Amino acid sequence: MLLGRKLGMTQLYQDDGTAVAVTVIQAGPCVVTRTRPAAENGGHAAVQMGFEPLTAKRAAKPQAGAAAKANLPHTFRFLREMHVANLDEYSVGQALTVERFAVGQRVDVIGVSKGKGFQGVIKRHKHHGGVATHGSMFHRAPGGIGASAFPSRVLKNRAMPGHMGAERVTAQNLTVIGVDPAENLLLVRGAV
Repeated sequence: MLLGRKLGMTQLYQDDGTAVAVTVIQAGPCVVTRTRPAAENGGHAAVQMGFEPLTAKRAAKPQAGAAAKANLPHTFRFLREMHVANLDEYSVGQALTVERFAVGQRVDVIGVSKGKGFQGVIKRHKHHGGVATHGSMFHRAPGGIGASAFPSRVLKNRAMPGHMGAERVTAQNLTVIGVDPAENLLLVRGAV
């Protein structure tokens, strides 16, 4: 597990000449900023790690105080806590890099999808809409949304227009195609 930033996509050619689409992720280096044993964390051992160092000018005072208390030289733009099975493998100040990954390994990537703003039902829920000619007046509208006298309300989970995107998404079981420890790059097969 590492924190990272998606840089973009490219393609790599395999030994047999086929082109493979890969996502380039700058993963780490992450620094362990805090360890929490299972006793003080609700039964789960956890590690807090930081990504992208901040200058002293950019750091908030509570973050700077926590970094000073942990004897870290600076604070970080991103701080995330993750559950771990064995807390003995981690210590405060330890750097975690992409060298933890190997080519062929399977990984899950969690991120935030692109925000698309307020969208109608055709784009958001793949509705088909109505005929566009002969004065139908029903092109991209949602149509009827509820029943009649019973139950006299709109049922929950009805597909309606609204905010689309900008939500947490997990891409599971992606194959690591390449690892570049010098540049902290992780190449993952497919789209993230």
